[in-house]
Amino acid sequence: MPVGRANTPRPPRAPGTAPGLLRQQVYEQLRGAIEQGRLRAGTRLPPSREHAASLGVARNTVLWAVQRLQAEGYVQARVGDGTYVSQAVATVPALGLVAPPRGLSRRGQLIAETAARWRPPHVAARAFRIGAPEVDTFPFALWDRLARQASGRQRSARAQYLDPAGDPDLRQAIALWLWASRGIRCDAAQVVVCSGSQQGIDLIARLLLDAGDEVLVEDPGYPGIRASLLGHGALARPVALDAQGLCIDEGAAQWPGARMAVVTPTHQFPTGVGMGLARRQALLHWARAHDAWVVEDDYDGEFQYGKNDGKAQRVPALCSLPGSERVLYVGTFSKTLHPGLRLGFVIVPPALVEAFAMARAITDRHAPGDAQAVLARFIAEGHLLRHLRQMRELYQARQRVLIEALADASDGALQLVPSDRGMHLLHEAALGSDDETLSRRALTAGVMLAPLSRYAMQSPRRGWLLGYAGYAEAEIRAAARVVGGLTRRLRRMV
Repeated sequence: MPVGRANTPRPPRAPGTAPGLLRQQVYEQLRGAIEQGRLRAGTRLPPSREHAASLGVARNTVLWAVQRLQAEGYVQARVGDGTYVSQAVATVPALGLVAPPRGLSRRGQLIAETAARWRPPHVAARAFRIGAPEVDTFPFALWDRLARQASGRQRSARAQYLDPAGDPDLRQAIALWLWASRGIRCDAAQVVVCSGSQQGIDLIARLLLDAGDEVLVEDPGYPGIRASLLGHGALARPVALDAQGLCIDEGAAQWPGARMAVVTPTHQFPTGVGMGLARRQALLHWARAHDAWVVEDDYDGEFQYGKNDGKAQRVPALCSLPGSERVLYVGTFSKTLHPGLRLGFVIVPPALVEAFAMARAITDRHAPGDAQAVLARFIAEGHLLRHLRQMRELYQARQRVLIEALADASDGALQLVPSDRGMHLLHEAALGSDDETLSRRALTAGVMLAPLSRYAMQSPRRGWLLGYAGYAEAEIRAAARVVGGLTRRLRRMV
């Protein structure tokens, strides 16, 4: 049926409206009327001259809008008869009657719920956020100089699609670095470069686990690992910790069908304990006996300081021990350098390299070529070694400042135990106690104080995590005064 002037969509027009904007408005009004059912299938649009006159616009404005609708299939032109709303829109219900889209899958709900418990606020890093490295003193000028040394031909080559397993020079540099620093003997071909440790764990779960497979995880432990496992349908099974880390005998007895264990043996996250040799050997024996995998997340293994002088004989990686053929090593430069780099790696058995590379390719193809090339030179020329030496000294000094400042500010109520490794400290409270209240009040006062309960599945352990690595002495002391003051007030309320 014909459309009268009263039914013709009329766009708002401000004085001086640009022609391009005006014709877009006419198009959107017509399309909206069709999608919402006000212009039904088979309806004849008014002639363009009449339509333009009714809207007070140029005819070309209406013609442009109608031609675009025709190209998109909303209207059809009939020679000598006019333009009609396409019959195809009759199969699409009016927008107001469309049922809402399905929500998250059950798996998606589990991922969202798990991640929501630990996701930090989207704000600039501030004390005492954990996992934040020192970035203000990062040698950005040196990094830029290394980047500028690339030739035009090299830059052009890196702008192409690259090997999803990573830049060959970077893989070689990482392999040599791991041998010197973590005692890991591996071939460069076993290194798969990825976007941080989280993607590395995601690749492992995707390729080595089936839906319903059970995985032993530390409790308390890193929720990002659990969320990644859930994302692939695996079942994260909590295993308690003791002074030696994950209690593998207990976990094996409780979950005899487990196909994998994910551990942080050098510096357990978040409790900070180190896994001793006997426990490491027991874990490797379990993997061999059950034909299972062990994932070693060595997120901050480079930061081992020693007791007093900062000179530590660093504990080698679990992956470096005899019988570690079933261990996949995950490393990241988010802690050793800075998280904005978005580079990490996985060390996998030779037979699995191609599969991991292809899985990386269908995820995000590969890491940026320029960043990989600069990092390769940064490592090969010894800059990473020098940077880490400086950071170890700096972090150890900042840890001492934190311990002293928090004890003073809390009148001795918060006595942190020193650690010879890591980037944060844990102050543990009574089992099952409330650790959320202080955290919430600290955040309101501008201080991030992560409660241990957010990292627990079944564990009753409670307390607070305090990151110190990325904060200057003045910021540490100021944050300590906030936490100390809140602690004193809460004690008076009890």
